[in-house]
Amino acid sequence: MKFKGIIFDLDGVLVHTDKLHYRAWKKIADARGISFNEEMNNLLRGVSRMESLEIILRNYHGPALSEDEKLAIAEEKNSYYKEELKAMTPADVTEEVREALSALKAAGMKVAIGSSSKNTKFILKQVGLYRLFDAVSDGTNIRKSKPDPEVFLKAAEYISLAPSECLVVEDAVAGIEAAKSGGMKAAGIGDAASYEKTDYRLATFANLKDIVL
Repeated sequence: MKFKGIIFDLDGVLVHTDKLHYRAWKKIADARGISFNEEMNNLLRGVSRMESLEIILRNYHGPALSEDEKLAIAEEKNSYYKEELKAMTPADVTEEVREALSALKAAGMKVAIGSSSKNTKFILKQVGLYRLFDAVSDGTNIRKSKPDPEVFLKAAEYISLAPSECLVVEDAVAGIEAAKSGGMKAAGIGDAASYEKTDYRLATFANLKDIVL
């Protein structure tokens, strides 16, 4: 096999919570008169909560906000988002994703999560995937979010593999950049499939088996 481990981003790869994020950020923006739409929401993919807030605040024209106020706003958004997450179930994971993950595990591949979200473990438990992964690296154990490679390097460390032995699966350009700067090969799905630095382009999640098995 070309790789010994696969590191997956979560949102946009295994599950799709873009709309949940959007609704939560939209509440924040509307309450403060900030222009925000779904196109702008796409800029937040793969980006940490605080960095996402800074992007949204580019359209903010009110009084200057202190760091404490920004932290409070970010926490308010997260409370909205976590309420949305409670409605997630195993049905939010496609059969295609489950079958591919099972095939990878059956082949002896180590699988890990590399996500900037601090809600990663909660989401994995909600959709019934948590026990499937050998390790989870997320927003709770990193200081820098993508495109910094920290989250992926930690994931590789947690499964006791060198970066060169791992393939990262991502849907965001920032994630591809993180993988490449961390010395890993990258498979792109969705928007990331057409990015020039992507090593493997996935038309569907099932195509992953053709690459690694």
